[in-house]
Amino acid sequence: MPRLYLILFSFLFCSLTGFSQNKIKKLISFADEQFEQGDYYYALDYYKQALEKDSNSVDLLWKYAETQRAYKNYVEAEKYYAKVYAREQTTKYENSLLNLGLMQKQNGHYAQALKTFKLSVKKLTSKNSSWYYKKSEKEVISTQWALKNLSISKDTLIHLPRTVNSYDAEFPHDFKDKKLVFSSLKADSLNQEEEVYSQSYRNKLFYSKMDSVGEFEPYQINEDLFNPENNYGNGSFSTDGSKFYYSTCNDNGFSYTCRIVVADYSNGKYTVLDTLGPNINQKGKNSTMPRFADVDGVDYLFFCSNRRGGVGGLDIWMAESINGIEFKEPRNLTIINTHENEISPWYDDGESKLYFSSTWHNGFGGHDVHYSVYVDGTFSSPLNALEPINSPANDTYYFRHHDTTYMASNRLGSYYAKNPTCCSDIYAEYPEIELITEEVITDTIIMEEIVTKILPITLYFRNDEPDASTLRTTTKQNYMNTYKLYVDRYDYYKKEVTKGLEESESKQLVNELEVFFKEQVDRGATDLEAFKSLVLDELKTGSTVSLFIRGFASPVANTAYNVNLTKRRISSLMNYFKEVDEGVFKEYINADSDDKGKLMFSFAPFGEYAADQSTSDDIVIQNESVFSKSAGIERKIEIESMTIKRNRFSFPLETENHVANILNGKTGDLLSAEFSIKNTSNTDIRMLISHKDEGLKIKQSNVELKPNQSSTITVLFDTNGLNGHQSKSFEVSAEDYEGSSQFFINTELK
Repeated sequence: MPRLYLILFSFLFCSLTGFSQNKIKKLISFADEQFEQGDYYYALDYYKQALEKDSNSVDLLWKYAETQRAYKNYVEAEKYYAKVYAREQTTKYENSLLNLGLMQKQNGHYAQALKTFKLSVKKLTSKNSSWYYKKSEKEVISTQWALKNLSISKDTLIHLPRTVNSYDAEFPHDFKDKKLVFSSLKADSLNQEEEVYSQSYRNKLFYSKMDSVGEFEPYQINEDLFNPENNYGNGSFSTDGSKFYYSTCNDNGFSYTCRIVVADYSNGKYTVLDTLGPNINQKGKNSTMPRFADVDGVDYLFFCSNRRGGVGGLDIWMAESINGIEFKEPRNLTIINTHENEISPWYDDGESKLYFSSTWHNGFGGHDVHYSVYVDGTFSSPLNALEPINSPANDTYYFRHHDTTYMASNRLGSYYAKNPTCCSDIYAEYPEIELITEEVITDTIIMEEIVTKILPITLYFRNDEPDASTLRTTTKQNYMNTYKLYVDRYDYYKKEVTKGLEESESKQLVNELEVFFKEQVDRGATDLEAFKSLVLDELKTGSTVSLFIRGFASPVANTAYNVNLTKRRISSLMNYFKEVDEGVFKEYINADSDDKGKLMFSFAPFGEYAADQSTSDDIVIQNESVFSKSAGIERKIEIESMTIKRNRFSFPLETENHVANILNGKTGDLLSAEFSIKNTSNTDIRMLISHKDEGLKIKQSNVELKPNQSSTITVLFDTNGLNGHQSKSFEVSAEDYEGSSQFFINTELK
């Protein structure tokens, strides 16, 4: 090619490249401006145009991923964070892995998210004081919790109709005079092809009235409080219904500044009274999401604020009311507030629970609904409200009116035009309707008879058996098989326990083992064979037999592993009953009618929580930690008691779970756990709770239980001054009945 043509070609190429780069810069600049204004939909459009011209720019890919996340398009955000990380390996954006994991989690990809968060922790080890490192560490724990607590139960939430919800975002606040009060970022014209993200649209208060058959009428705007210049929403009525508290926000440079206002409410009309004073609306800070509540007979205002003295972000505060307009100094609820935002508080005065949403506490995705129980002037550490209330998406603004729950969520199934998780809609959960049949009893009602035989039968295991080196909680082995394998290893244990020891000491340890094998291990197996006949005889008479089993492990291996190990050991005993004598117990285990015998199991897997903490857990010195009698005596399960129900009126209280193992506890925490117990009789029951530990505070949702009614027992465990393994217990009995149920709270404090 002639030199002149080469020069002309190079000049033209450089000119076109320069022109293209200039256009890309303009596209990015305009997209950046839209992002800052909250117009994520339009920002994405311009970023996409820029990407079509420069698809390899890691900075542009990052902006696109960040905007998809803000747009709540978790699927696309996950895809583009993955592209960013593939190119820069956290060298430029150290939170690229963290954000990728967060999107995987919000898409319900928990196993992938867990791997990503663990890798993020590893990548950020050298920056372990950074926020991204701490958040990654927390998300490892949170995702492990999510995997453990996933439910396969049916989603009972009902998506409210288009008379309430729209293609924009809706958030429920309160229910008054048969009207659901909610706020929405609705466009002036309901164009179903365009989702609204611009802050040029105003958030407003609406209501939808429920008609005589329980259907919601088309929503209407609250004209009394309408202000075209401000955003307003987040409403709550006072306890007597005479006042309405809400927040109004100015968007100065697309940065909201909110304050709380109170209005008079009378005959369905609102009249603005005043902006709450500086005790609530601290100058230069946001105060929003007011929720008025009666707490033990005293009126309080709960609200969210980033005011001075908080933990971080939006915190939840509570202030005692003086006259409904003036308030005492607010108190920060430090036990529930975190470095991230805690929002949308609602207090249930019936159950003494404060509900709120948070992205920090263990959860399934974005914002999860949690609650903290108020007991004797103290709020407990938060508990997750679980599924179906929570989902991988954002779940907020939880409250109940009578027996109906309302909340906001952008979960899959919400109305949308282009992005399935763009916008929050209002969902409701209605009470189950039970068919009540009247039972005629002609004979004299006999009081429940319960026969409790304190056994216990103690069964022992080889180290890390059954199924060594696994995190499974069940096994296919049955106990008698594991026992026979243990017998085959007796000589090996006696040999190993003496390694490295003097003869005199060795002889003593061998003698201890021989006595242990004969009087405890062999005795347990013999007792079990005899016990099974007693159980079978009782079942043949039509009785319901319930075996309560406790499981233990020696301190070798970590605590969480040992809890799963004890569950496998309990599983092996259940398998024994399923398989022994050619499966004679199967029909009783699977019995589904009241006119035949039934065999039931309840259990408490303690792991090493109840082990003798003086027992060696040094895996290197195995003659002490594995082969000694002191280690062997901890590797056991106990059939602690057998409850026999010989007629229709047996001990009236039943529960599915006797033990709560609280992981990640720290000395000084106020830990909380919940248990549910049900009245299975056909008469009213009064529950009684007893315990000897001053560190426990216990509250029941119901003391008097009607037939088939359940009570939630909330336990607050004050760990101040404690460390290491802790196990606390309490007992539940029924007035005028024999017997009781025992419950346990275990933790390892660090």
